Amino acid sequence: MPEEMIVFTRCYDLLAWLLPRAEKFPRAFRFTVTQRLIDAALDLQEALFAAQSQRGAPRLDALRRADAALNHLRLYLRLAWDWRWLNAGQYEHVSAIVAEIGRLLGGWLKQSAR
Repeated sequence: MPEEMIVFTRCYDLLAWLLPRAEKFPRAFRFTVTQRLIDAALDLQEALFAAQSQRGAPRLDALRRADAALNHLRLYLRLAWDWRWLNAGQYEHVSAIVAEIGRLLGGWLKQSAR
C-alpha cells in the first residue's frame, strides 16, 4: 500500500482539531458561519480525496476545488479570530496547519499542471 500523502494527514489533523472547537462557537452563528466553516473544511478534504483518484484535467479541477475550499476556510477562520471565537494561541495553531496545507496543495497543483 503506498504511503499516504502528508496533505491528507494534515487535513485530517485540521478536522480533528477544528470540529470540536466549532461546537463551542456562539449558538446564534451555528447554522451560518460555523456551518460554512465546517463545510469548507470538509469540502477541502473531499476535494483532495477526489484529486487522489483522478488523473489529468479532472485531477486539476479537483485540486482547484480544494484550493477554493482552503481560501473559504481561511476567511471563516479569520472571522472566528476577529470575533474572538478563537484565542491567539488557537488561531496561531490553526493558521500554521492551514499554511502547511496550502504549501502542500500548491506543490501538488504545480506538479499536476505540467
